[in-house]
Amino acid sequence: MSETKIALVTGANKGIGYEIAAGLGALGYRVGIGARDDKRRDDAVARLRDTGVDAFGVPLDVTDDHSAAAAAELIADRAGRLDALVNNAAITGGHPQQPSLVDPAVIRTVVETNVIGVIRVTNAMLPLLRRSPSPRIVNMSSSVGSLARQSGPGSGTTTGPVAVAYAPSKTFLNAVTLQYVRELADTNILVNCACPGYVATDLNGFRGIRTPQEGAATAIRLASLPDGGPTGGFFEDAGVVPW
Repeated sequence: MSETKIALVTGANKGIGYEIAAGLGALGYRVGIGARDDKRRDDAVARLRDTGVDAFGVPLDVTDDHSAAAAAELIADRAGRLDALVNNAAITGGHPQQPSLVDPAVIRTVVETNVIGVIRVTNAMLPLLRRSPSPRIVNMSSSVGSLARQSGPGSGTTTGPVAVAYAPSKTFLNAVTLQYVRELADTNILVNCACPGYVATDLNGFRGIRTPQEGAATAIRLASLPDGGPTGGFFEDAGVVPW
């Protein structure tokens, strides 16, 4: 079994996911670049390799059971185990997302990727994570999924767009993360959520105020936590995010 740590980042062909892969690669990880689109995945792998990252492509559609199973088989064949899983792939669902106007099918589609996709991929990778001496799972959440920040006086309830599909999907993801924490409490698998902040990516039309590199920092830290590190937390650069 290789001594090099192995990571898989979903949605890693661009934006925050790409920078998470680059950051883990810089720490010496061999990084699987999970993405649906063959060309974009291959291009990302090539760019990362050009910078010295030991990257390999992992065809992965998080909404497809067979794709997740095939991705696990590929990693098993290539590496034999998985040390870090970063569930980064997500969609917003577009607009409008006012509760009174949204098509329920949009909510269903967003949840399929942002929540069920995380469950699907995590479950496919758990046998490989259990083979690692120090396994880590990081779920990319958002401050818009924090109920504490989205409610109450002075919490910003009147600022920012209404997003009845995207924001609750991150709240749902936070809750799912805590259920994994409970199930895996007697293992050495550390499971946490990361908030990247408002990052300029195509997910928000590049309106964000942070760079993808800045947005990747917390996920990289959580994916490479030392033994005895936190589990069951929700973190951003500044510290803990309230649930």
